[in-house]
Amino acid sequence: MNKPLIKNSLYSQIATLLQAARQNVVRAVNQTMVYTYFEIGRMIVEDEQQGKERAEYGKQVLKELSIRLTAQFGKGFSKRNLEQMRQFFLTYSIAQKSSAQLQLIENEEIPIRPTIFAELQIIENNANEISETVSRKFILSWSHYLKLIRIENPDERSFYEIECAANNWSLKELQRQFDTALYERLALSRDKAGIMQLAEKGQIIEKPLDILKDPYILEFLDLPDKHQYSESELETEIIDKLEHFLLELGKGFTFVARQFRMTIDEKHYKADLVFFNRLLKCFVVIDLKIGELTHQDIGQMQMYVNYHDRVVKLPDENKTIGIVLCKDKSQTLVEFTLPENNDQIFASRYRTVLPDKQTFIQLLNQEEA
Repeated sequence: MNKPLIKNSLYSQIATLLQAARQNVVRAVNQTMVYTYFEIGRMIVEDEQQGKERAEYGKQVLKELSIRLTAQFGKGFSKRNLEQMRQFFLTYSIAQKSSAQLQLIENEEIPIRPTIFAELQIIENNANEISETVSRKFILSWSHYLKLIRIENPDERSFYEIECAANNWSLKELQRQFDTALYERLALSRDKAGIMQLAEKGQIIEKPLDILKDPYILEFLDLPDKHQYSESELETEIIDKLEHFLLELGKGFTFVARQFRMTIDEKHYKADLVFFNRLLKCFVVIDLKIGELTHQDIGQMQMYVNYHDRVVKLPDENKTIGIVLCKDKSQTLVEFTLPENNDQIFASRYRTVLPDKQTFIQLLNQEEA
């Protein structure tokens, strides 16, 4: 057999460059499309403002525009689509507080030099020309913005926009995070200043409480409330859908171990799940309980955390966090079992069925009250 003339490393480097460049092309095309639709929306709104009877005038204009644009440019310019472009401009015409943060996110990316694709340079030039008239940066896809403009609360909309950009959420993941009321779950545990920070910067991870959610939504496990399952079955389902679970946990989590074994005085103990959070630089031990939380469960978690702190963690790593994930809990029991200055052990509930979002928000507010 003839020996290959090129090294695998050379091929891999070129293949990586081509893939990255193609991704840049797609990104640039999507960005150009978003800016173009924003400008179309602006033109429609400004034209409407010159009409005497705006509502009726606007309907006629959009209908005629749709017919003529479709005839020349093909699909994508239905009356409904033009209405969405108009709404997109009205929603984002005033520069939002998230603009500066989105710019930082965009600047942190290391772009591949796209000189191997002449088309990319043309696309980028078009995007730059269009964006000069726009007071903010758009770095998500048009499909993402179609979802975002339907979120009425501007702070909530800003939060999801930042999190999409920072975590590279797909449209499906954006929809799931919205349906599971991520913004409300985080906002309920914060004061007014904290809520404003969510709108301006997204979720910032600086201390153990910042990673905590209550409840965690595990609807992706397909374990309805009435179904009988054991803790080991719950653990198995989580491992089988680990990618989904990591998304629900939030930023910075990496998987370490399942059934992590600890030996103390020749007796063996096992923690259900162990993760490491890169942002907090600490281990996160999770124990699963399908019933109501007991003080023994909290004591057991305290032992797991102490073991990791004294045996597993490195000197430059921070204290271990322990989360008991249970079906139900008494907050009073938790408070009396743990010390007042506790910042390591937490108890959170989980839900395997997602209720209607508005009903869910009402439940969250009631529980907070």
